Amino acid sequence: MTTTKPAKTEEARLLRPDIRVITVTVEGLSPLICHAWSDKARRMMLAKQTKRASAGREAKDPEADYQASLYPVDDDTYGFPASAFKNAMVRAGTYAAEKMTYLRGAFYVTGDLVTIIGKPRPREDMVRVGRGVADIRYRGEFPEWRADLTVQYNARAISAEQVVNLLSIAGFSVGVGDWRPEHDGSYGRFRVVTG
Repeated sequence: MTTTKPAKTEEARLLRPDIRVITVTVEGLSPLICHAWSDKARRMMLAKQTKRASAGREAKDPEADYQASLYPVDDDTYGFPASAFKNAMVRAGTYAAEKMTYLRGAFYVTGDLVTIIGKPRPREDMVRVGRGVADIRYRGEFPEWRADLTVQYNARAISAEQVVNLLSIAGFSVGVGDWRPEHDGSYGRFRVVTG
């Protein structure tokens, strides 16, 4: 019995990416709550994972906890992880029936930290940890804030207009930082003001 290969009807074309860059300014609609991993938290996790004995709980230092929650860029400038904005945009794509796996490779918010234009202040919150145990957390928040996001995108996969629309949806529905809409809060919401 002989078999024949089916004839190729059309050969797939793989086009070179068309990488472009836009800068989009966003403005906070609600305060942005920061929660960077402090050195103290990292040491405690490492001790637990390596099964080293703990020295017990240290006394709370509200000012140190507040400072440790921020993402310093330099002496008087703070940032926020660029990946938080990208993740919010990817998540926002689900509201437009886009696949998250596709969006992850279509664009990037460049840099490690996006500079936050605003002045942080300390805040105190009651939180539930572990098995519902109450605790007090001291974190930084930006009551009023703006950020200029530099977004690199493949124009063969997504348009500049779609990038801006994803940011708009992300700002309304997903947010960034602690207690954002995606996690049953209302903080970290933003709107696109240029782009």
